[in-house]
Amino acid sequence: MSPRHITVKAAAEGSARLPYTAVQGEVLPRGKHAHFHATRLGAASMRQRTGDLLALMDQRRSLRFFSSDPVPLDVIQQCVRVAGTAPSGAHCQPWTFVIVTDPQRKAAIRAAVEAEEQINYDRRMRKSWVGDVQGLVDNLHAGAKADKVVKPYLTEAPAIVVVMKQVHGVDEAGAKVDHYYVEQSVGLAVGLFLAALTNIGLFTLTSTPMGAEKAIRDVCGRPEHEKVFLLMPVGWAADDATVPYRDDSTLRKPLEEVAVVV
Repeated sequence: MSPRHITVKAAAEGSARLPYTAVQGEVLPRGKHAHFHATRLGAASMRQRTGDLLALMDQRRSLRFFSSDPVPLDVIQQCVRVAGTAPSGAHCQPWTFVIVTDPQRKAAIRAAVEAEEQINYDRRMRKSWVGDVQGLVDNLHAGAKADKVVKPYLTEAPAIVVVMKQVHGVDEAGAKVDHYYVEQSVGLAVGLFLAALTNIGLFTLTSTPMGAEKAIRDVCGRPEHEKVFLLMPVGWAADDATVPYRDDSTLRKPLEEVAVVV
């Protein structure tokens, strides 16, 4: 049987489309190992491509002001496919990306999140946490009361992607299937999803809707073995969008603070 190409067609070194060619060897039964061959890039090409990627990803910001212009569904789905290339414990792929575009469902999600977030700010969260995030959300939305939680971006964004973690799987007979390292696996997938969105000029906000998880799962019609991991509105930035100001010293930690060579 012919080899299976993981990345199709050879690419010249430094190509903007394909960095290398990777080929899996002969087709074998499940559980076996097939030979895997990958070509290498030269050092100059690696530095160029890494620099280009850094320049792109350094523009990523968490956004709360979205254009309502619709984003092609197939584009978001393709970004989910990128997310699905993430590694996972025992290759269980324990994630579901629920793409919510229906206005009524988005409104229901917003209502649930705002209600629970109000309780979080008033009673559940430590005062130090509330103080740390206050500057990020103060005076964001015209007409909102100072003590009222409002999240209009959940209905303004053309899509909300609800990332679900599958705490276990279910086989065709309805029996439980163990999943491993679920939190780490889904986190890796979200990271690739963020990169895919940034690559095409879309923005998102990663939020953890504490207290509203069950309501969101019910709105999305998902089974009980799936739990809400993150809530991510997705779309283009609004023309009048703002983000918290960051200068060069506060936008990203310097390399020496995040990487140690030993």
